[in-house]
Order: sequence, then structure tokens, then C-alpha cells
Amino acid sequence: MPGPEGAHPDAAVRLEGLTRRRGERLVLSDLTLVVPVGVTVALLGPNGAGKSTLLRVLAGLMRPTAGVCSVLGHALPAGRHALRGRVGYLAHEPMLFRDLTVRENLTHRARLLRVDDIPARVAELLEATGLVRRADFPVHALSRGLTQRTTAAATLLGDPELLLLDEPLANLDPSASGRLGELLGPRPGRTRVIAGHDPEAALAEAQIVLGLRDGAPALLATPDRVTDAEIGALYA
Repeated sequence: MPGPEGAHPDAAVRLEGLTRRRGERLVLSDLTLVVPVGVTVALLGPNGAGKSTLLRVLAGLMRPTAGVCSVLGHALPAGRHALRGRVGYLAHEPMLFRDLTVRENLTHRARLLRVDDIPARVAELLEATGLVRRADFPVHALSRGLTQRTTAAATLLGDPELLLLDEPLANLDPSASGRLGELLGPRPGRTRVIAGHDPEAALAEAQIVLGLRDGAPALLATPDRVTDAEIGALYA
């Protein structure tokens, strides 16, 4: 388990025996992990391994069945409201109002997060994500790539300390991928948990690699200790 032994007051994420059931099925099984502040975790595994479920639990959107889940010093789900704006979750499916415009979606989310100077922050993110020309288009009129950019802008509104990213660069052309890769990239004090299917990219930017298979941890190591054989076995 990465991180020092004993208490972890500076951990961004602390999991101890985390378990999540869906009916009789174990979706996550006995997961233990400590993620220090400022670290990037690459979350790997085949479809159905439990990656998205883990991100939802960390986002406070899904209750653990058993075990401990602590995020930025707050136990979940009880401490969920104390994390408002401090955690940004970019889901695989966009959590946007399809009939509202891009600007309206961002403004509404900013109000919920109690962002300071909402018009300025929305304008800043529209510019940063290349959405200025599409700002007054309803979300249902956008391509998947533009919807992904809107979702990324919404994720960043509160300048979160912890980013939970589920395939964040999916559906993007190379230009948009580079732009969002920079916006969602590492920053001093920013912790990231990134689910994806590109082991090479994950190993290049992560400090911890967590591989899940059938909901259980099948790989937990620093990138320099991960072998091609282990990656192959994870997806076999």
C-alpha cells in the first residue's frame, strides 16, 4: 500500500477494506489504498472491472457497502457536503442539462458550488476549453467531443483539489485532447485519479498504478515496478 504506515493525515484519499455490492455481486472487493496529496493514480482494468464504480464512491455519489472511504480528510458518505467544490468528477457520461446552453450549464453548476465571480469564471473556462463560439448552443446540439469539453469545464469550475476522471480525453480530436490534457493535468497540490484504457499513457503520468479485475485489486505499484506481463495479465 503506497504511503507511510499508520495514520495518514495528509492523504487525499484513504481506503480501507472498501467493498461495494450490487445485489449479490461484488463490484468492489476489499480495496485498501492511500493516495498522498498531489499524486496521480492511474486506474486500469478491463470493462466491468469496477473503475467507474470506484470513482462514483470517491465522488460521494455511491455508498460503500463496507469499509472506510475518506476523501480530503472527510469520511464518505457522511462528509460529502463538506467537499463541495473541492472534488471534481468528470464522469464517462456527461452530467449536464441537455436543453440548457453551455453557458447556462456552467452558470448553474457554479451557483451550486458557490463559485466567486461566476461570470468571470465561466468566461475563463469557455476560453480555456475553446467553447466561446458554442457558449449559447444547447448541449443537445453539440458533438460528443464538444460535450466532453463542456463536461471538463464544469468539472473545473470550483478549482478542485481532487480530480476524478473517467476516460477524460475520450471523443476528442488531437487539438482538443491537448488542450484538455493541459487543463486537467497535474498542478501543485492537485490529486488525480484517472480511469482509462491506455496503459502506456497511464504509466507516463502516474505515481501510483492501481489495476482492478472483477472489482478486486490485481495490481498496485509505482510505474517503474509495473511489467508488461502484469499489464497483459490485467487485460487477459
